Amino acid sequence: MTFRQKHLLGIEGLHPDEIRTVLDLSEKYVDLNRSANKHGDVLKGLTQINMFFENSTRTQSSFEIAGKRLGADVMNMAMQASSIKKGETLIDTALTLNAMHPDLLVVRHPHSGAVNLLAEKVNCAVLNAGDGKHEHPTQALLDALTIRYAKGRLHRLSVAICGDIAHSRVARSNILLLGKMENRVRLIGPPTLMPAEIGAFGVEVFEDMEEGLKDVDVVMMLRLQKERMDGGFIPSEREYYHRYGLDAEKLAHAKPDAIIMHPGPMNRGVEIDGTLADDINRSVIQDQVEMGVAVRMAAMELLAKNLEAARKVPEDA
Repeated sequence: MTFRQKHLLGIEGLHPDEIRTVLDLSEKYVDLNRSANKHGDVLKGLTQINMFFENSTRTQSSFEIAGKRLGADVMNMAMQASSIKKGETLIDTALTLNAMHPDLLVVRHPHSGAVNLLAEKVNCAVLNAGDGKHEHPTQALLDALTIRYAKGRLHRLSVAICGDIAHSRVARSNILLLGKMENRVRLIGPPTLMPAEIGAFGVEVFEDMEEGLKDVDVVMMLRLQKERMDGGFIPSEREYYHRYGLDAEKLAHAKPDAIIMHPGPMNRGVEIDGTLADDINRSVIQDQVEMGVAVRMAAMELLAKNLEAARKVPEDA
């Protein structure tokens, strides 16, 4: 299988063959996770440290479950109580952790580029669990796996990403991945929630929800990133839902078999109607959660194998 990366810092640096490798291996882990015995040993003897500088439910718990199911020794660092709060720099924290000889470091950080900087200072494999508005690669990979399961393919599909594009690392990673896999991507949202550099993304942009959803295969809703907003990006949540919240009337413009996605956590009645979110015939939101564990298992196995190979080179030289 083709996967040459030392770290998983973003989708931008991945080749389409590497994306396929992660997804193919993930499918095997979907089967394992659905079996009675969910445990393997490919990470046995390795240490995984999870460092989350931002709150997380789905991502942190799925990385923890993924590591434990593969046999790793998993440690969750309480960053709110760490030396970072005492004034220690991210670099000093990285050097301290590096001295403990971890093998896998999973990091979520509020600042774009912080995870890349940390990866330059450690001797282990680093996985980006979301950095600022930059990227969230494992989310895009689990979304891709969910689409492939639901649609039977991951190419030549029309995918609408709707809502707060400007503040969303999920949107950025999905745009990159879906583009690499030859899909047609539409972005739908108010101008205030579109990135200034949107013209460089190679996507179609719509302000009108119904026009943007016309005949799409996949509808991917995004959470309003209120914690990253420092001004009046929307008139009100009620007005936002009226114009950009997904309901049955708007969804009717998509293909009859279009699937509904959301990375979570959802603001029901703001981004999406609760009934649609729970519609087992259209919504794959819970499938995304399931795929997240499998994708993170696959990513950590591939990185661990590359790390092991790299560590053997000096000995054989």
